[in-house]
Amino acid sequence: MKVFISADIEGTAGIAQWDEAERSHADGAEFRALMTGEVIAACEGARAAGATEVVIKDAHDSGRNILIDRLPDYVRIVRGWSGHPDSMMFGLDAGFAAAIYTGYHSKAGSEANPLAHTSNMRISRLLLNGEVASEFTVNALCAAGYGVPSVFLSGDAGICREARAMVPGLSAVETLDGKGKATLSISPSWSRRLIREGVAQALSGDFTQALPALADAYEVVIEFNNPTDAYRAGWYPGAKAHGPRAVAFEHRNFSEILRALLFLKVG
Repeated sequence: MKVFISADIEGTAGIAQWDEAERSHADGAEFRALMTGEVIAACEGARAAGATEVVIKDAHDSGRNILIDRLPDYVRIVRGWSGHPDSMMFGLDAGFAAAIYTGYHSKAGSEANPLAHTSNMRISRLLLNGEVASEFTVNALCAAGYGVPSVFLSGDAGICREARAMVPGLSAVETLDGKGKATLSISPSWSRRLIREGVAQALSGDFTQALPALADAYEVVIEFNNPTDAYRAGWYPGAKAHGPRAVAFEHRNFSEILRALLFLKVG
């Protein structure tokens, strides 16, 4: 059994400030280690459930955050950014049994995490078929395009609620909850234990139906903070203006939505 892990940091237990998510900041070292610990816990849970191989996508910022010398020997890791439209899910294919998400966070505009955002800080909201979407929304649909179920997520309470509602049968561990500019978090050691046990349990049952509902067609709308970003994005083939600070793109295939996002959201 091959398992894929997409690892972010803004939903890691204990995190509260942007400095802690910055690789080059002094505070970042502690949270790179905590992020790594949660990823390892997920690997151990997958192994306990029978996984023979785990592939990790380091999916935060530079893509070079996880302390790789701490990883188990049955793991492979994708570091950096290839430029492939799968982005935070790059490395996934139809040969994987399941997808797992660690350190995930609420969508832009949410109050469930002071570090809530979607893709980058230039985007005020990203909507998919009229609903405000998170990075998980996009990534779970990406996985579903390969026929891979999304079985487990750890992160803030807001993204856990969203993931459970979107994917029937998905298990989630709530690491923290946002309170204004503060977070109320469980301890990192408790988070690692819950992730390890949660992944093992999720992969030990029948998780084949843990897939989001697919639509016949998709419209993505990106609302930017700055109208100049919307102007630039509007030059992508097929994109159209959607108000003073927004662009929209439509296609029947979600893979084309992913391709468009690769270019629309880049500054």
